[in-house]
Amino acid sequence: MNNQASSGNLTAEEHAKGMADYFREGAERARKLPNRGPIILDKSGALDADILAAYRTYGFYVFENVMRADELEELRSDVADVLARAPVDPESNLDSSGQPAFGAEFTRPPYRLAKPLSDPLGGTSNNKGRHPVAVAAPTPASNAPRWTVELLHGNLQLMDSCLRLYGHPGLLAACASVLGDDFVPYNEVAFIKEPGLGPAVAWHQDGTTHWDADDWDPDAHGFNYMAQLYPSTPGNAVWVLPGSHRLGKVDIKQLVEDSGSERIEGAVPLICGAGDVIMTNRQLTHGSFANSSPDRRITLNAGFFARRRVLNVTTELLSGEPATFDEARVAERSRMIPIAIDARRQRFPDETGYVYRPLADREDENRWNEATRQTVVKNYNLRDMYI
Repeated sequence: MNNQASSGNLTAEEHAKGMADYFREGAERARKLPNRGPIILDKSGALDADILAAYRTYGFYVFENVMRADELEELRSDVADVLARAPVDPESNLDSSGQPAFGAEFTRPPYRLAKPLSDPLGGTSNNKGRHPVAVAAPTPASNAPRWTVELLHGNLQLMDSCLRLYGHPGLLAACASVLGDDFVPYNEVAFIKEPGLGPAVAWHQDGTTHWDADDWDPDAHGFNYMAQLYPSTPGNAVWVLPGSHRLGKVDIKQLVEDSGSERIEGAVPLICGAGDVIMTNRQLTHGSFANSSPDRRITLNAGFFARRRVLNVTTELLSGEPATFDEARVAERSRMIPIAIDARRQRFPDETGYVYRPLADREDENRWNEATRQTVVKNYNLRDMYI
């Protein structure tokens, strides 16, 4: 098998060169798909039928120019500040300037660090073993840092600009069109793919709970919004196998074997511009290669589920901790939606806000202020729900 993952001391330059044709061909396929454009809602406030049909066919849709120009700059600035205050390594409490690293006030550490250009998950039992095949982990440049930030946990408590984006009326309306008005949150993380450093995320499907359910359907494990702060290119992008969300549990090892390498045949990169947001079905076969490209990607993920898929489900979190998502937990975790809507209203009063129906009668207790910052938003991600 011509698998770059087994090629030994592959340099970043060799990796980029070896992937060039695959990247070019995948980008050509992606551009031909009829699944990108602005968010369009019909007179009832539902997502345009053609957009919904394209999403259900391919498993993703690229919403273009979602972020306002000033909003994009605020998001970039906030992320830069959080990254500048990251610990220098996983065991340190200090940032690169020798100051205390950000995030000590949160129960769950906000940073996940990894070795540059590594594949931390592929071929391991981590994340319930859903990354069965390792992908290439080239050798970074000699001047690369020992560690790089791979992930930020809990965007909505780390950065107010992320909370405001979470309350975007068009995105929430589109969510309701796919999952129902009573949709519920999953989690929010930021993926950091620095040029020449960003680690790989080996091919996988999200979701662990409903694959064998009698009423399984292509939306059983919900979707993620992927908000892009910089252009998403073939070299730094998430890659997906279009339509694979409709196939049930995919044999990824067999896919790789049939393709002759980690370069799965028929996959496409989620290419888009800065300020775009991609709606991506969590059941799609997807992953990202080590970022040996010169292009930076920062993706703000926000996931959602249909309420009926979560309510009263008992499962194990990715940490192995058992959890039951009863009505109280679902309601408390869902408070982040109206709080985000109110935060956005305060920043962008010219917009018509979204009304989240499950908590429409509790707007007064879900205002965005310093009290809710401390009592609801802080450590909100300890109530994340995984299925």
